[in-house]
Amino acid sequence: MERFINILIINNNHTLNSGLKDILAGKGNNLLFIDTSEKAIPLMKKKEIGIFIINIENSSNGLDAIASIKNNTTLNSSYIIVVAKEDTTGAKFVKGMRHGAVDYITYPFNKNLIQSKIEVFKTLYYKDQRIGQLLNNIFPQYVLEELAANGKFSPKKIDNGVVLFTDFVDFSLKAKSLKPIHLIQQLEKYFTKFDEIIIKYKLEKIKTIGDSYMATAGVNGNSPFPAVRACLAALEIRNFIQTEQDTAIALKKDFWEIRIGLHMGPIVAGIIGSSKYSFDIWGDTVNIAARAEANTKKGSITITKSIIQNIGDYFETTPRGKIDIQKRGGTIEMFYLEKIINEHSMYQEGMFPSTELRLNCGLPSMDFRQMREHIMNRLKSLLPENLSYHKLRHSLDVEKAVKRFSKLEGIENEEITLLKTAALFHDAGFIVQYDDNEDFAIEMVKSMLPNFGYSQKQIEIIATIINSTKPSVKPTNILEEIMSDADYDYLGRSDYTVIANKLREEMTLYGYNFSEIEWVNYQLNFLENKHKFYTSTAQNIREIGKRNTINKLKLSLENLT
Repeated sequence: MERFINILIINNNHTLNSGLKDILAGKGNNLLFIDTSEKAIPLMKKKEIGIFIINIENSSNGLDAIASIKNNTTLNSSYIIVVAKEDTTGAKFVKGMRHGAVDYITYPFNKNLIQSKIEVFKTLYYKDQRIGQLLNNIFPQYVLEELAANGKFSPKKIDNGVVLFTDFVDFSLKAKSLKPIHLIQQLEKYFTKFDEIIIKYKLEKIKTIGDSYMATAGVNGNSPFPAVRACLAALEIRNFIQTEQDTAIALKKDFWEIRIGLHMGPIVAGIIGSSKYSFDIWGDTVNIAARAEANTKKGSITITKSIIQNIGDYFETTPRGKIDIQKRGGTIEMFYLEKIINEHSMYQEGMFPSTELRLNCGLPSMDFRQMREHIMNRLKSLLPENLSYHKLRHSLDVEKAVKRFSKLEGIENEEITLLKTAALFHDAGFIVQYDDNEDFAIEMVKSMLPNFGYSQKQIEIIATIINSTKPSVKPTNILEEIMSDADYDYLGRSDYTVIANKLREEMTLYGYNFSEIEWVNYQLNFLENKHKFYTSTAQNIREIGKRNTINKLKLSLENLT
């Protein structure tokens, strides 16, 4: 499995740079070269650097570079390696290590030793990334920031926190009739979808307890209208379960039903435990939300008066009257949450929020997740079955490559979303025709994307990105270059031959027949005379693989002739 990383080399010795490039190029290493530490700071702000290699032959400048990097990065997962002549006194390396370096290399270079060291720190870097992702899944961002700064997290009172509970109806009875593995698989399927929805509306998942799912909004204070966002999440969860139920009924299978409850009020958020941390919330608000969930009917959402008072006129609701709160005592006025009012919903159907409502809630204008699900379903069902190359798998492969190149190039989040959208649509034209399919894909983009909150400007950018994938068009900006490189990413990969054979098989079905010699010449002509990797990232990590492919094809041609 390839691992990709930005490696920044701070060095003004061209001979050393050339030697490091020969040793480290390819293998997922995106090598970046600068000659002074001053140039490192703006680069670090744009791109995430995993490994720094700093020449400390000039001791003062090298140590200054280390100090500058340490002072201008909050990344704990970056690793600094110093480099100097083999006969350099150990004092320089010791100083480098004291200033923050983790290892050293000497020149003349030992190729195997350097490659081994880099792979070790790449492994550590990716381990740090995984740990960071796990922590982000466990704790809200503001908790991680306080833990990083102070080593602890103080309990925090939130005056207007929203608590959301879900629960499956008659779960105990269903559990008795299902094998444990099937029960867990079903719960995982539903809770994974709930996680996606919770993230989409910027809520925080607290925990699952058996078949119950608990989340909260308003604890981080970064996004407005927590009650509105929580209601949008609750509606999407309910609608998802309803769709699953309708499908099961049509197939004459068993189905699960859900209850959802929400309440808004003061809560206390904090971390409990001394060995296995757990982020949790407490307070009367939690108890009332649980009561609202337990007291609702199947397939419904119950919200309290405190929620009603904080969701404006965005939703259609039905009064339920006052409901007793067991154990706690007293009553709370409750309502059924029915749907989004049509004028504030996408498609005027009351299911998904309009662009204006999303922006008011501090959400991206584009509903990328919903769009992605929609276009994937279209591609699955409408692409011709005889396509062996331009099928859904290729679009997903390009989407993955786009994300990888964008991260290494330091592209902003909105632009990454535009690129991923273009990747998913760029082969949609094959639904209608094989040749000149890009124009139809662009027409699909223009007709479909407004329904998912994409602005006219964003749609125009996506259209030009797709247009740049035409063989006759050259990319004119970094987004188009990334798309082009992602579309042909396989040209520099080890699975090139497998993918190229799928392309040949597909072209044969559409009247493009090749003899063995013609096919090899066709590939060579494209690789050597027509194709080009545009971004420095693709050139760094794919050009060597592409050159190896060319050499193999030339050898094959010699054997055929």
